[in-house]
Amino acid sequence: MNFISSNIRSLILDMDGVLWKGDIQIGNLPAIFERIRARGLKVAFATNNGTQTPEQYVARLAALGVHVEPWQVVTSSLVVAHLLSQSFPSGGPVFAIGESGLTTALREKGFIPLSVDETESAQAVVIGVDRQINFKKMCEATLLVGRGLPFYATNPDKSFPTPRGKLPGAGAWASVIITATNIVPIYAGKPSPLLIEIACNRMGMANEAVLVVGDRVDTDIAAGQAAGCPVAHVLSGISSREAAETWRPRIDIIAENLGELVS
Repeated sequence: MNFISSNIRSLILDMDGVLWKGDIQIGNLPAIFERIRARGLKVAFATNNGTQTPEQYVARLAALGVHVEPWQVVTSSLVVAHLLSQSFPSGGPVFAIGESGLTTALREKGFIPLSVDETESAQAVVIGVDRQINFKKMCEATLLVGRGLPFYATNPDKSFPTPRGKLPGAGAWASVIITATNIVPIYAGKPSPLLIEIACNRMGMANEAVLVVGDRVDTDIAAGQAAGCPVAHVLSGISSREAAETWRPRIDIIAENLGELVS
């Protein structure tokens, strides 16, 4: 079956739930990307998972036999740093709960990520996935947001898929602060279309010629549609077939996985 129509000239792929679950790749990725190249399709990646830098994702893909360049990878951490720089063009101190993908993106925009003992000088709070998260970090973030500091989150994903099941995502951790303060953050990642628009611009592609591929209807699919792109939902991650079939606006393509989509 030929899922992809001839007017599609490039793909924007989500990662978690599309390329892999945890440390396990979904399908034969080298063969899948060889088929993508054989079709003459450009590829970019747009992920809400901002824990790693684009260079780290490039290295992870290379270890799986897929060779791409850092410019092809857009993460929610890059976007949240971009949004912060619009409000704070000179950079400055911020309290960031996150991993190297977030702190690196912030530093590249002139921000200084503060430790949990330095938060008094913070001018904003940013939260993403942090596998070293603890009560003290959450308390400091809650106190700062409660004082009125601008509050940003990399993305609203409440979970992300692993072989063992769903684990708490950035949205789950942000919800703790939301519950405590009644303040909702500015979300950088999908379903905001900004990730998709940046990836389209980097490829030099008109949005209508780009197929956005994801496994979550409420983030990946919603973001692609908000950006004016055709969308494909794969069933290898979070959202079920029923969720995909009942989603409105209608999803253009539903496939079992990325391998079937490009077969």
